[in-house]
Amino acid sequence: EEAGAQGLVAGLNAARKAAGQGAAIFDRASSYTGVMIDDLVTRGVTEPYRMFTSRAEYRLSLRADNADQRLTPMGMALGCVGSQRARAFTEKKNELDCVQSKLATLTITPSAALKAGLSLNQDGARKTALELLSHPNAGRAAVLNLWPELLPVPEKIFEQLEADSLYAGYLDRQAADIQAFRRDESLSLPPDFDYEGVAGLSTEVIQKLSRIRPSTLGQASRIEGVTPAAVTAVLLNVRIRGRQTA
Repeated sequence: EEAGAQGLVAGLNAARKAAGQGAAIFDRASSYTGVMIDDLVTRGVTEPYRMFTSRAEYRLSLRADNADQRLTPMGMALGCVGSQRARAFTEKKNELDCVQSKLATLTITPSAALKAGLSLNQDGARKTALELLSHPNAGRAAVLNLWPELLPVPEKIFEQLEADSLYAGYLDRQAADIQAFRRDESLSLPPDFDYEGVAGLSTEVIQKLSRIRPSTLGQASRIEGVTPAAVTAVLLNVRIRGRQTA
């Protein structure tokens, strides 16, 4: 599977280069393929590489149930998703958005829920149907019992919304981490950057950075042995260099 994923990305980028298009880049926050490629390029390997979920710091976002939502839009933008699949994806996404909006507007008070046989915290705060999907005392059966008009919703839509609802609190925090990651990834490092000229870097760090030649600050931070202090020193020098050439 690891070799197959590398082959798919290599083939995709070979085709794009032949067509005069830019590279397709999968990063650590978008897919396990991105995690693998970053590991191989940045950290290297001394033995056969295996893709474990523990390698991905954003694994709550990289779930099998949301793979189509994460990657199909990327495939559509790259031109490697056919019209039939693109149409099916768009229809599913529209339905997900519609049902999610509906669930967010359906609310019930704890007292009304108790009368319906559903025990909630009696704090007076109204709960939405979306919140009840992941509530330990509720779930899909309780939601459908309270709002029978939701019975026609396809099972696959409910399954996706249940998963999203279950991880919602954690995903909000992870989204902030991903945003910070994207900021680091967006800061490009010049390919000819002189790491020997950065004060405070150890010989070992200079050798690693000079050998790997990370393309972004984020990639540099993931190189084994490169400390946060070293990353900060590189960042300051990049900014100084940018001001001097501006």
